[in-house]
Amino acid sequence: MSAADPSAAPAAAADPDGPDSVRLTWNTWPRSKVEASRCVVPLAATISPTRVPDPSAASPPPLPYPPLRCKPPCSALLNPFARVDFAAKIWICPLCFSRNHFPPHYAAISESNVPAELFPQCSTVDYIVGGAGIPGVGGAPPPPPPVFLFVIDTCVIEEELEYVKMAMRKAVALLPEHALVGLVTFGTQVHLHELGFSDLSKIYVFRGTKEISKDQILDQLGLAGAGRPGFPKMPQQPGGPQVNGMHPPSTAGVNRFLLPVSDCEIALSTLLDELQPDQWPVEAGNRAIRCTGVALSVAAGLLGACMPGTGARIIALLGGPCTEGPGMIVSKDLSEPVRSHKDLDKDAAPHFQKAVKFYDGLAKQLVSQGHVLDVFASALDQVGLAEMKVAIERTGGLVVLSESFGHSVFKDSFKRIFEGGEQSLGLSFNGIIEINCSKDIKVQGIIGPCTSLEKKGAMCSDTVVGQGNTSAWKMCGLDRNTSLTVFFDVSPSERSSQPGNQNPHLYIQFVTSYQHPEGQMRIRVTTICRKWVDGSTNTEELVEGFDQETAAVVLARYISLKMEMEEEFDATRWLDRSLIRLCSRFGDYRKDDPSSFSLHSNFSLFPQFMFNLRRSQFVQVFNNSPDETAYFRMLLNRESITNSVAMIQPSLISFSFDSPPSPVFLDVASIAADRILLLDAYFSVVIFHGMTIAQWRNMGYQNQPEHEQFAQLLQAPHEEAQMIIKGRFPVPRLVVCDQHGSQARFLLAKLNPSATYNSAHDVAPGSDIIFTDDVSFQVFCEHLQRLAVQS
Repeated sequence: MSAADPSAAPAAAADPDGPDSVRLTWNTWPRSKVEASRCVVPLAATISPTRVPDPSAASPPPLPYPPLRCKPPCSALLNPFARVDFAAKIWICPLCFSRNHFPPHYAAISESNVPAELFPQCSTVDYIVGGAGIPGVGGAPPPPPPVFLFVIDTCVIEEELEYVKMAMRKAVALLPEHALVGLVTFGTQVHLHELGFSDLSKIYVFRGTKEISKDQILDQLGLAGAGRPGFPKMPQQPGGPQVNGMHPPSTAGVNRFLLPVSDCEIALSTLLDELQPDQWPVEAGNRAIRCTGVALSVAAGLLGACMPGTGARIIALLGGPCTEGPGMIVSKDLSEPVRSHKDLDKDAAPHFQKAVKFYDGLAKQLVSQGHVLDVFASALDQVGLAEMKVAIERTGGLVVLSESFGHSVFKDSFKRIFEGGEQSLGLSFNGIIEINCSKDIKVQGIIGPCTSLEKKGAMCSDTVVGQGNTSAWKMCGLDRNTSLTVFFDVSPSERSSQPGNQNPHLYIQFVTSYQHPEGQMRIRVTTICRKWVDGSTNTEELVEGFDQETAAVVLARYISLKMEMEEEFDATRWLDRSLIRLCSRFGDYRKDDPSSFSLHSNFSLFPQFMFNLRRSQFVQVFNNSPDETAYFRMLLNRESITNSVAMIQPSLISFSFDSPPSPVFLDVASIAADRILLLDAYFSVVIFHGMTIAQWRNMGYQNQPEHEQFAQLLQAPHEEAQMIIKGRFPVPRLVVCDQHGSQARFLLAKLNPSATYNSAHDVAPGSDIIFTDDVSFQVFCEHLQRLAVQS
């Protein structure tokens, strides 16, 4: 018998996510429920299902044959941890210990001739499955083209609409020739443009005042019956594809509204040229009448009729709040303010629940069709992202929030969606992720951009976190950055608790099937193995397996969810109590002696992460609108651990004459007159010039040949900032500011206030102080040590 070494250590530091793109809060797991609860930080894994691992990692090319599955009810896929009896041609599943015979086409298997999925280093392997959407079909038809349906808000000023047109022209130029595009514009009414009728512009108009059902939309468009059960099947090419069991309807319907770029580029260009701001008059003291909800309903209905089950995106460009019809967030009367966090807390936002209910229904419709909603909101006021969050998150959509369609955050992010090559986001469609795990593990649920498929079974825990009560989830849209957080429960059975039956290893398998950006269907199988330990006697092994970055991000996602779901949930207090329990359980100290307290290096950064999380925009919603909070949380829930850590605790790099660029403490004491600081806070990148540097720059020293070194010093942080911005979506806001300038607040708000107006006498010359009553990290740690060592 042979099997891969199961306890191979998690990935090397070069690529923190490792070849499997999986990170766990704990890499060794306690065996009992009680021990797991004493660990304080939940047992959870984050996985990026379609991430391309580090190119230097030796991952095999995709395998051109279907994977082997264990017998039901297990259904796990063959993996390197399976034990193989080459003589009897049998493999034993490491998850359920069932014996499975290899099929005839594996007859040549031997110890010296092993298929790739059994290589020890192939704990993650991709399979290409034949057929455009149907596994196992030979001579498959070409994959369906990607579909982009643009929904453009015209209730904006002329200048903003010009920016939208420019962005649209660039997008259409970048799209592949065979991609299908469609156009909906809306203001007081919704206009669906028939692109296939190029002789003159033909538009279908929908009223924006009341909710409109999918059937009514299709009747008005002359597409009634398309995609509806019991309707006679449309004429089809022999052997044409069925998508998710649905036949695509007649091409006539599709070709009127959704055309290949190559066929409608000129018509689309003419339409954009003629597009004008909404002509409906706006009375004094009123907001523009905008029917966002009806526009999105029309877009979803059209895609449901023409393209059910294929990769399609609704890309909505919104310039203000919905003031009419379904999804309305505020009335037309300007005297009614847009809802704030205070209004939501006091239940004083009259339209909120109704709008959320509408978007929840839209989310269900889009998920059943397999379509994605992306939202680009560019406005100085709120547009209703807090209400739309459910539809964007459940469909795996992208979201970008900016102040104007002319801002680089919008322009550069919008362009990134359509770019190929290195800049490509790797947009994939119609993903389904299934989880299989060892017998004593149950799944509580997932936080992230997906929807439960309600596949109940023995593996589902009674405790639900996020999208739970299932072992399979749907992701209509996913890209190479998409990350999901899975929460687990330990529930050993009577039999497995007996000493003779204890297996030292636990296994978790993630199976993701999805439509790759190149069009073909793929299955990615990732199987990970970790060790069980007896937590009561063996704390050292638990401590060695703790991943503090992952733990900080998982707690941030967990409390963001609790703040949304539970009224009166006090996040700061919950975090403080958890941190005290954790330090008291895993710290090294003598009872009642705070000075003796120390933490293992695996926990050393954790108090700092918690200190910054308490002060972050995820916990402190004061000064942020509900839209901004929803935006921050959506990105926190879908980004990689490395990116999410930057959102919680930004990084700070110092540039100066006397030392190379180097990381410095996120502390006000890091400010100096002769330094430039670069702050990466994920949503913004700040270049901050010390007082002296700013004065020299204003005098123009950098333009004099003898001060070339100064010119290089000024240039270096800009080059570093561009490197950060280039690899990120959404594109962060770049802020360039000087010490004591008005924009310096972007840096000061993130720094530890070790010097405040109370302690100004200790400040180094040329440094700065922060005007705040917040406690500093030092004071926070003193309190933590005192409380953690209490008997």
